[in-house]
Amino acid sequence: MEEGKEEKEEVVLEGNVEVENETTQKSEMEELEDRYKRLLAEFENFKKRSSKERETLFNMVTGEVILKMLPIMDNLEKAATAKTEDKDYQDGVNMVVKQFAGELEKFGLKEIETIGKRFDPELHEAVSHIDDSAKGEQEIVEEYRKGYQIGNKVVRHALVVVAN
Repeated sequence: MEEGKEEKEEVVLEGNVEVENETTQKSEMEELEDRYKRLLAEFENFKKRSSKERETLFNMVTGEVILKMLPIMDNLEKAATAKTEDKDYQDGVNMVVKQFAGELEKFGLKEIETIGKRFDPELHEAVSHIDDSAKGEQEIVEEYRKGYQIGNKVVRHALVVVAN
């Protein structure tokens, strides 16, 4: 009779061990699934962060390169407005200015509007102030140097004369 009891106890113990193994396996699976989800989320965040950092770095480098090119653009524009008897020369300079401006626009470069606009210290740099009752308060009346921006980032502030 004791042998039958021992066999039943072994079966019960083996059953308990199987139940414990299943419970342990379930908890391990849940833990592994949780780790997998966390790693996946962390990786997605890493990809987004890396992409944003690359974009920021590209825009910064692009802005620096374009900033170095703006004096060239200024000089080309001065050459285009210079008086000359040679019409073909004038047309050639105008074509180069247009082509160069077009290439800079491909990088997102936009000219900052000035004349007739309200002075904005984020976009403009005042080099002079005049009193003119015909003009509005803080209205830009003259532009000394063009300003440019890429997106919302100012590459170079416009140098302007402000009224009132």
